[in-house]
Amino acid sequence: MLQTLNDTLIAPLGPLGPVMLAGAAGIVLILVALAFLIRREKDPLDKLKDSNTTPKVTTAPGKDKLRAASNGRGDKLERYSNFLEPQSEEEFSASRLKLLQAGYRSKNAVRIFHFSQFAMGIGGLILGIAYTLYLSATGDPTTRDLALYGLGPGVVGYMLPKYWVNRRQQERKQAITNGFPDSLDMMLVCVEAGQSLDQSIIRVARELRTGFPELSEEYEMVAYEMKAGKDKTAVLRDMAERCGVADVTSFVTVLIQSQQFGTSIAEALRVYAGEMRDKRVMRAEEKANTLPTKMTLATMMLTVPPLLIILIGPSVWDIYQTLGGGGAAEATGVDEGHEIDSGEE
Repeated sequence: MLQTLNDTLIAPLGPLGPVMLAGAAGIVLILVALAFLIRREKDPLDKLKDSNTTPKVTTAPGKDKLRAASNGRGDKLERYSNFLEPQSEEEFSASRLKLLQAGYRSKNAVRIFHFSQFAMGIGGLILGIAYTLYLSATGDPTTRDLALYGLGPGVVGYMLPKYWVNRRQQERKQAITNGFPDSLDMMLVCVEAGQSLDQSIIRVARELRTGFPELSEEYEMVAYEMKAGKDKTAVLRDMAERCGVADVTSFVTVLIQSQQFGTSIAEALRVYAGEMRDKRVMRAEEKANTLPTKMTLATMMLTVPPLLIILIGPSVWDIYQTLGGGGAAEATGVDEGHEIDSGEE
């Protein structure tokens, strides 16, 4: 019976048919076990132990509040939060900060991010296994090809959300860096016109909404938090942490020190705005100086080959014609000699 089963598997799938069947069965069992673990209800005895003892694993501050606030009908991933979200404080805080800097402010952003990684990884793995089965049925692939095509899509699917978040984070930081000097100039004009810092931030957020929406959102959040009564120092520090840009962090430090020591905010803004303008000019000059280095390879690839063809091409063609003509003349002479010799004989 085992030999018959083995022959049945080898006929459509090739020599690795039994191994592939065992791997597919293992993946199915893992998925079924994960489904049971996720849907498993907590034992009442464990609930009683948890209520009598303090938990050993420290959770992130505010995580329970966020989870309680998101306990609505629209949140379908709440029941899987213990499986999808990091349970340690450092991992949860790092993931949430990265998503905030990428522009994802939802309460369930961390949960959705990890769910996307898990779902796309499993989906890619299933597609890879299906493709390897197709290759085995239509040809005779090697073990390396089977491993590459089977596991590769799963790894790519798992890493794709992380790559997307990192790219969004870098693009958002670059947008904030580009628009920050202009926002300081506008804020300086508003402060010197007699407006307070809170009113200046609201006006700057309104003016930047079209050109730099990322920076406008940050200023609007600062204005809303100040209206809600939150401490100004804490609001500014939160803004610097959400942006993740060194220029914004320095600006927040300048404002906090100006507020603590009682110096003029307008003077501090004037000096710092001038420094930001100079820094923007230096950044543009740096990019302009690196441009020739980046253009060297393209210039060589697009200029040198045509130049060589124009300069050396005619000489090479003449040499080819000379060698080809001499060889043809020698061959003609040899043939004529043979004909003369044959005629004399």
